[in-house]
This record gives sequence, structure tokens and C-alpha cells, in this order.
Amino acid sequence: MSALDKPRATNPTHLSRRQRARAEARPWKGPLRHYDIIKEATIAFVVVAGIAVILAALFSSPDDPPVTLRQWATAQPAGFTQVALSELEGTSTSATYGPPFNNGSGSVQWLGPISLQKFFGVSWPVHPDRSFVLDPLSTVPATPPLTSAMRTWESASAKQKSGWTGAYDKAVGKLRLSASIPAEVAGAGPVPEMLSSLLAMARSGALDAALVTHGSFYSSNYTNAIMFLGDSATSQDHSYWNKIVTAEHLQGSQWGVMNETGSWPGQPWLWLYSMWYQVPPMSTSGNADILVIGIMTVLSLALLLLPFIPGLRDIPRWVPLHRIIWRQYYRERPD
Repeated sequence: MSALDKPRATNPTHLSRRQRARAEARPWKGPLRHYDIIKEATIAFVVVAGIAVILAALFSSPDDPPVTLRQWATAQPAGFTQVALSELEGTSTSATYGPPFNNGSGSVQWLGPISLQKFFGVSWPVHPDRSFVLDPLSTVPATPPLTSAMRTWESASAKQKSGWTGAYDKAVGKLRLSASIPAEVAGAGPVPEMLSSLLAMARSGALDAALVTHGSFYSSNYTNAIMFLGDSATSQDHSYWNKIVTAEHLQGSQWGVMNETGSWPGQPWLWLYSMWYQVPPMSTSGNADILVIGIMTVLSLALLLLPFIPGLRDIPRWVPLHRIIWRQYYRERPD
């Protein structure tokens, strides 16, 4: 009598992996039961669809209209101008960010001695002075004051530009975010004319259009507009963007997850990413993003390779939930 024919061997927990594979490959000689797969599939679809609708109504993320630079510039003209000035003088978060946008180091993160940002380099070049200020202004219909101001700025030395932006910063840097900006500032050269024109462009909605890039795959890419708007969050506690983010529970210390712009699925799966940001050391680390990505990569690989990982793949045998689901079958066949 072979090992597979012994009564003891009918219990899968007593078989080696090879014996169990041979046993499972043998033709089934046990009782048969009628099974209507169409009926089962229909019931499953209806039940799951009903649960999905109920959960979507209770827990779905809001699909609010997009926040625009036009709204920001209208609500907080001084706040918008202060951030635009930081883009022009190269002191904003975007200007000092680092890869994949530029060669800065302000937001470069490390996983031990490795920085994936530096490894992949600058793949999406963004230079905020040009991308957010000078290039959009070059699309404005020519006016003598703006043309002269742009020409003066382009021909000036770095030291002269720094002097102009410093003088303008003293005039507008301490204004309330909702205050109006001065039309002229002594010692600021062409900066007041340029930033006044940029503010007018933003209020008209033209800046939103100018910062959106169009490609063959994505119909619209909001990277530049989001970066410009996001720079206010790091430099102004009461900025227009910060107020909205806080109200929607989307700050880094909060757990909110927002739907994308338009009629697209939400991101409920992001709760797991959000969770790790609340747990030390990620909650206090300057390398939180790369640490969370590393954790999620390991967990994803563990799930993907589950059938091949000794121990983990045996959990269903150690915790036989299938015997509860198929309890009637196991009552009829106790062996």
C-alpha cells in the first residue's frame, strides 16, 4: 500500500508537498453536485455591485472642481505675487526642489546611501523663473511697458536682478495676502511691471492655460500649475491653497484622499500610503516619501510572490478558513 493510499494520508496536512501535488492531480472520484456557474456569477455581481454603490455613497472621495490660479490670484493678489516673486528669484520650493525637475537639492530624499531621484536625474525640466513667469509673459500680447520690462530683465546681470527682487520683496513681502500690490516700487526695476502683468494674466485665466502642457498621451498635464500653486503651501501658512487643503483634510498630518479632476475613479487604495506617513519614523523624517515607497514596494512584492514564499504560502493550511466556508462538505466527509 502506497503512502497516498494510507488512511492517514487523506489529511493534506500529513502529506509532503510532492505527495499533495500528486494527490490533487488524480481524477476526482468523490460525490458530484450540480453547479450553475451563470447563476452564481449573477448573484455575485449583483451583491458586489450593491455593496459598492452603498460604500461609494458613504465613503467616496469628493469630486470638487479644480482649484485654479485664477481663483488664487483673485482671492489673494499679494499672496500670489509673493510666490511669483520667489519663482522669479529662484527661492521657491520648486526652484530648489531637485530631480526630476532641476538640479537643486532642497527636496532630494535618501534611502540609506541611495537617492533614486539623483539616480534617474532630471527627466522633467522645470525652471520656475522661466516656466512660471517669463515664458507665460512672453505669450501676452505685446505692450510697450511689458516689452521694455522684459528686455531690461533679460539683459541684466544676476547681481542686478537680485537687487531688483530684493527691493520688491521689501515692498510686498509683509503685505496681507489679500492686499493689493503697489504699481511702482523704488529700486525694483522692471519687476513691478512684470509681476503686475503676471497677476493680471492669472486673474483673466490665461495663466492657467499657459501653464498646462498638452501631449499625445495625456490630453492635459497640470504639473507646472500644481507646482506653482503648491509653492504657496510651503511659504504661506494662510495661503489660499493651504486653507483648501486643510478644510479637505489633505495636509500631511491628515488622512484625506482626494479624487482626481474630472470623472475618474477615486483613490481609496491610497489610505495605506497615507497611514505610513502617520507612523514614526516616517512622520518625522525628511525622507518620508522614499521610506513609504520602499515599504509599499516590499509589501507589494510579498503579495505578488506569496505563492513562492515558504511559510507565508502555508498560512491557508494553518488557518483553514476554507473548512468553514465548505463546512457541509467536510461534515459529510470527515476524513
